[in-house]
Amino acid sequence: MADRHVDHLLIGGGIASAACAQALRDEGATGTILLVGRELDPPYHRPPITKGYLGGDEGKDDALIELPDDVEVLTRTSVMTLDTDNKTATLSTKETVSYDTALIATGAMVRRLQVDGAQLDGLHYLRALGNADTLRKDAEDAQQVVCVGGSYIGCESAATLTKLGKQVTVVLLEEEPMERAFGLAAGAWVRSVLEAHGVTVRASTEVERFEGEGDGDRIARVVLAGGDTLPAQVVVIGVGAQPDVMLARKSGLTIGSHGGVEADAQLQAKGAPGLYVAGDIAEYDSVVHGRVVRIEHEEVAAAHGRTVARNMLGAGKPHDEVPYFFSDLANWASIEYVGPAPSGWDDETIDGDVASGQFAITYRLNGDVVAYLSANGYGDLDAARAQIAG
Repeated sequence: MADRHVDHLLIGGGIASAACAQALRDEGATGTILLVGRELDPPYHRPPITKGYLGGDEGKDDALIELPDDVEVLTRTSVMTLDTDNKTATLSTKETVSYDTALIATGAMVRRLQVDGAQLDGLHYLRALGNADTLRKDAEDAQQVVCVGGSYIGCESAATLTKLGKQVTVVLLEEEPMERAFGLAAGAWVRSVLEAHGVTVRASTEVERFEGEGDGDRIARVVLAGGDTLPAQVVVIGVGAQPDVMLARKSGLTIGSHGGVEADAQLQAKGAPGLYVAGDIAEYDSVVHGRVVRIEHEEVAAAHGRTVARNMLGAGKPHDEVPYFFSDLANWASIEYVGPAPSGWDDETIDGDVASGQFAITYRLNGDVVAYLSANGYGDLDAARAQIAG
């Protein structure tokens, strides 16, 4: 027998669960809602971790997500076992909870860079508010910072730390920053923005190892493949994430080829009635893309959560919201992107003026619009959404 019963159990303390809880109430749900998260804090927005919160412009209260007062939130609590047949969950507090419907949205874990010296002090991965607190304090006396990785984490952190007065170098495997998501043309523009504000970009370059000074256990330099060295008192590593499917795997859920939990178009976990997935771990049949996708981004996770809430209440509708992304480089530049085109594209059209930062890129595959990028608010995102959805 379970210790207690709830109508809706939300596993994971991030934006997907928070959006689901809010949408349940907005859609008229009156049943009990329990949100369980292992983080120290209740649900919060993650983008400020590399931007306003890291830079000290925003506090923790600014990042927290407001939830309905009657949603019960347990922080610092994990779900240890999930019995999908009997619809029960055992918490790290030893309490057993039964449910009518549940969401599993356990997010992702940072991918560690496996090179010599990776254990040195002064190396930072950014996934939680506490990581940003530690990095900001550690960087107070640093002059030279190296950001490893040319995607969101590396580029956004580089911009924020540069505004804090640090000399920052970004090291990336690709030819241009953010190239994997947005292509060479947009990547070259991102590089130009970074370099115009003093950031050094070392592209097509691999980190070989990290070194300390003498027998010291703190980072002193980054050694690149080929032998070049970069002095560094602090290093930020952003080389991707991997879905946290440990609980899902242990619960017998099917893990797909993209590393996430297999779900249908309504985001219901396959083989587990009443159980839904959302966010970074959701590997689902997308009616927008016409194939199975798994997409990592805060706005996508929030949209998943809203769809799950409606389906928990019997809507039976597929998730058909076109994915939306955004990225800010300090107050220097902003990027908005709808799509995406994870299988690639074979044509891109640029409208506007790239040099001035007022432009948009339309990405096509076999003649169909599959993604659209807006730089600094240029272009028409809504029109692009309609084309992609069509």
